[in-house]
Amino acid sequence: MRVEEGFQPVPFVEGNPYSTDPVLPALLKRILPSDVFQDVNKDMERFGEEVLTTVRELSKRATPPQLIQYDSWGRRVDELRTSEGWRGLKDVFHREGIVSIAYERKYREHSRPYGFAKLFITAADSDVTDCPMSMTDGVARVLELIGSTALKQEVLARLISRDPAQAYTAGQWMTERPGGSDVSRTETVAVPVPGAASPYGPQYKIDGFKWFSSATDSDVALALARTGRPEDGSRGLSLFLIPVRLPLVRPPGAPRPSALTNNIFIHRLKNKFGTKIVPTAELSIQGAEGYLLGEPNQGVKLITPVLNITRTHSAVGSVAYFRKCLAIATAHSTNRAIKSGKQLLKDTPLHVAELAKLHVLYRALVHFVFGSVVLLGKTECGVASESESLRLRLLTPAIKAFAAEKCPAAIEECMTMLGGEGYMEENGITKLIQDGLVEKIWEGTITVLSLDVLRAVEKSAALDAFVKWADGILASCPDGLAQMLAEPLAVLRKALAALADAYKAPVHPLLPRPALFLFSHIASSIYMLEHAVWSVKTSEPGSDIDVEAFKRWVLEGGLDTAMENVARTKNSRDSRTQTDSAIVYGASGGRVGARL
Repeated sequence: MRVEEGFQPVPFVEGNPYSTDPVLPALLKRILPSDVFQDVNKDMERFGEEVLTTVRELSKRATPPQLIQYDSWGRRVDELRTSEGWRGLKDVFHREGIVSIAYERKYREHSRPYGFAKLFITAADSDVTDCPMSMTDGVARVLELIGSTALKQEVLARLISRDPAQAYTAGQWMTERPGGSDVSRTETVAVPVPGAASPYGPQYKIDGFKWFSSATDSDVALALARTGRPEDGSRGLSLFLIPVRLPLVRPPGAPRPSALTNNIFIHRLKNKFGTKIVPTAELSIQGAEGYLLGEPNQGVKLITPVLNITRTHSAVGSVAYFRKCLAIATAHSTNRAIKSGKQLLKDTPLHVAELAKLHVLYRALVHFVFGSVVLLGKTECGVASESESLRLRLLTPAIKAFAAEKCPAAIEECMTMLGGEGYMEENGITKLIQDGLVEKIWEGTITVLSLDVLRAVEKSAALDAFVKWADGILASCPDGLAQMLAEPLAVLRKALAALADAYKAPVHPLLPRPALFLFSHIASSIYMLEHAVWSVKTSEPGSDIDVEAFKRWVLEGGLDTAMENVARTKNSRDSRTQTDSAIVYGASGGRVGARL
């Protein structure tokens, strides 16, 4: 039999990633003023078609970068070659304003949800292009806050430009060999240059080695370097803007110089499990020119806006990957037949039941993440209340951690929904698994993020502000709806009490991680309830589905397990940590080195 003969499988058809999404259009309608929503909705529908055409075509032409360290005469050149597709994807992000929308602020605080909504529908089809764009966003915010006039005019303007010929991208160079997420052992040193005058800020000579520099093809980078004593740890670090190439500002159309022009040597490109399109490298910095940002020895504090923004990008990216895979699995169920071709998967209750679980999780994650995005927009525009600013301190690490935890397993489940076809490279799910797993590590592991939440609780009234807000949403539920949802509402009130108790001092050393998951389950549930109440009050189409999804998420989505894990950990003996060590390293506590 020839391949053209016999049964021919029918490919699934994906629709516009915005207009066919079961959550995003209604969510934007709720959180945006009506006139803003009209503009945004129109642009989102247009961009959704661009994603299906232009973006996907460019993605096909995106290939891993190459590093040419020496020319044919043995001279060090460090030429970083990136693909046409990669450069084209970055151009699309610039033109569409993925970064610039938030800084143009045409819609004030609502610009953030708008920009992240555009990212949300394209992230899964753009080969991790948001990696450099997320860092560009973070660096832009730092320059907006503390950059000199010259930096704002000549660098910030390029970071937020929509013109690909003018636009810059930025990196962040924090990770070093001694510490990973722990920057207290940073070896990179910065020394003032005597007599040097620069409009960009105090000029320093920087020397060190950066172990991970994502998006090495960027134009500038933020870096931490030591200006204090080594024994000062992170308190001796300052923040610098480093030109990746000199001159920093070049005429339009001028060729991009090598990083060698600023004494930056690309040691090697990283051989990663995923995100292979992104040029991530080890860098040897040997006397590079850099400009101090803010006060000396305040680098860790000053870089916080970058982390808040990049962690939000990470959360949006995780859920965006899930979005595409869920859309594929759902579309596949409408044309794949079983039982001798007599029954579609969409008519098979057991299959649809599993899809429904994924859709409930998806709704919870979208509402959770965009709830935090709304507060980010308000905070940046100076219109957030004190309560909203406090809640954002909890939400930012939580959305990143919860999305990174939940999405990989959900994407794997979407893959199984296609059977053997799901395991094929062509449909893109396998690549999204590879690329998406980085979110469990980049910008803080789940354990690191859980400690960030704990610090926010211990050093501020953030938890009190969150509980008060959650109580307010619970109280906003109309009487009839409250009666219908009596059981999940009671469970949520119990969970809020358990959350407050979990963070009472002294906090058990093993509690931060399960407490973070409990917080995330509660917060996502409250955001779903907020949306369901709005949907019912405004008689939105699908309001009954919003209510049912909220109910299922609270009662079946894992909140009960999260409460049990917190209670078990809180009541466990301190000796459990010793037992953990015995299980891992043996009763004697000795460690056996790995053998290669």
